[in-house]
Amino acid sequence: MIFAGFDALVEAGDPSRTGYIDGYVLPVPAANKEAYRELAQRMLPLFQEFGALRVVEAWSAETPDGEVTDYNRATHKKDDEAVVYSWIEWPDKATRDAGWAKMMEDERMKPPTEPPFDGQRMMWGGFAPILDTARS
Repeated sequence: MIFAGFDALVEAGDPSRTGYIDGYVLPVPAANKEAYRELAQRMLPLFQEFGALRVVEAWSAETPDGEVTDYNRATHKKDDEAVVYSWIEWPDKATRDAGWAKMMEDERMKPPTEPPFDGQRMMWGGFAPILDTARS
């Protein structure tokens, strides 16, 4: 188990209908916090336009070192970096697959010339909820 605490940088949407989640974790230089938040804020409407219900971008508040593994090791975090933990909620996997396909063709998805993070150390995956208190 990896445990940590994060503060929301960007959050928008309604979690009550989530059926599929894209999650990702990456290290970001602490000096680039505002640049990362601005990029996330710019991308938020695109995700929503292509079907996302909710987007959350969270900045590490506490990522303790574990005995075996932790967010710091998983992202190869350097001393001057923070960990970002984020997720995108979709109504279902089909909507997510179609949304990502459309986004990858959209000119607005072009990455910045100098992204505020090292994408080579980003990890991501898709998840189907097995317990969700927002869907009582």
